[in-house]
Parts: sequence; structure tokens; C-alpha cells
Amino acid sequence: MIFPTWALAGFWGLVSGSALLIGAVLGYYAHVPQRLIAATMAFGSGVLISTLSLELMEEAYHKGGFNATALGFVGGAAAYTLANWLLARQGAKHRKRSGDHQRVEREKVQEGGQQATEPGADNGMALAIGALLDGIPESIVIGLSLLAGGTVSVVAVVAIFLSNLPEGLSSAAGMRKAGRPARYVFLLWGGIMLVSGVAALLGYSVFSQFPPQVVAATTAVAAGAVLAMIADTMIPEAFETTHNFTGLITVLGFLLSFFLSKLDG
Repeated sequence: MIFPTWALAGFWGLVSGSALLIGAVLGYYAHVPQRLIAATMAFGSGVLISTLSLELMEEAYHKGGFNATALGFVGGAAAYTLANWLLARQGAKHRKRSGDHQRVEREKVQEGGQQATEPGADNGMALAIGALLDGIPESIVIGLSLLAGGTVSVVAVVAIFLSNLPEGLSSAAGMRKAGRPARYVFLLWGGIMLVSGVAALLGYSVFSQFPPQVVAATTAVAAGAVLAMIADTMIPEAFETTHNFTGLITVLGFLLSFFLSKLDG
């Protein structure tokens, strides 16, 4: 049975997004050591950096040239940074931290001590929007990869899956320490998993109608947003515990993604 390409895009988006829910279950119930969470976050960062360097930016450059790629890349990073700054004011700055950062931040929001919040407020909605902000660019990439030749980029799917696992793991561990109930945590990450599938589907369906330059710029936008996300939310969590080993672990993640890209080629 042959499935339509848009359905394949949605399916692979769901597959990569499922790692968020798997990681959340592990982070909430398994009490994974903080050092291991930080190490997996560093490894996932390396995987993503390799993918956006060797897959996304190269693909964008070949399709649209340097100008469209550069404009999209910087624009994606700028848009993510602005949105992340606004969310930080609402109490979602530490949404991927596994330690006590989320608990402290939630208490500050509830006391009205956080910018743009009032006493008695909560940051649950800001956390949900932040999770969407982090997940959508990665998922759109999967849909865009299908535009190249009708087959999904295995490297992109594996890389996003491997990076999503520690993201869900770390964030859920922090949410548990912040007093979030399991229902909230799993509904949040289950919802983001479904949104990942929809974003991948739309990434293919919508942009299949556009010229290569627009697809290239959009791919670069996603790459810029992902790199900004890594620098703002993943690397800080990794470095806090692994310290001097962060660089080495990140390099190993990069190497794995590089190896997979050569197998896929």
C-alpha cells in the first residue's frame, strides 16, 4: 500500500515528536540522575547542530543561494530569540531545566515577582507555548525534507528524535520538582507530539506550492530557530552539571549525526 506523501510527513513528524512524550515519562517517573540528563542534553545538542549544519543549511544553500539562506537563518534566530524573551518574562525561561529552576521560577510567578506577571498567576500557559516554540521548527524540517525527492530525510528524523528525548526528559523532571501533576505534564508533551505531526504535514503540504527560494529560506528559518533554541535552552542545562565534559559529549553527538548522514547519502 502506497501512502500519500503528506501522510508520510505527518507520520514521521509524530515519530520524532513521540520522543518528547517518552522522555517526559522517563523524566517524571524514573528519577534519572541529573548528570545523566545533562549528558543526554549535550549529546542531543551535538546531534542537532550537525544536522542543521550538514543537512538543513546545505540544502537551503543549494536551493536558494546564499542571500535567501542567510536572511532566513538570521531571521529564524531573531524570531525565536524575541519569542523566547517574551516567554521568559511570563515565567518560561527555565522550561527545559531538570533541577529546581522551574520550581523557583513558578513560585516567583505565583508571588508576582516575575516581570509581566501578577500575584496569584501561574506560568503553565507560558510553558506550553514555549514547548510549542521549541518543537515546531524541528517538525517543519521533516516536511520540508520530503520536498527534495519524496522520501523523508532519515538523518533529520533520527536527529530530531535523539534530541527530543533529552528535552522531554529534562523538562518533565523539572516540572515534577515544580509540583506539576502528571496529567499536566503528559497532556502537554502528548499535545506537542501531535502538533509535531501536524507541523511536519503542513511543512510539506504548504511549501510544496512555493518556489525553491521560498523553501530554502523557510528551511534556513527553521535552522536558525533550532540553533538559537540549542544555545538558549539546551546547552545551559547540559553545562550546569557536566561542566568540562559538555564539549566532548556534544562532539560525540555531532559525530553520530555526521556518520548517519554519510550512511544516508
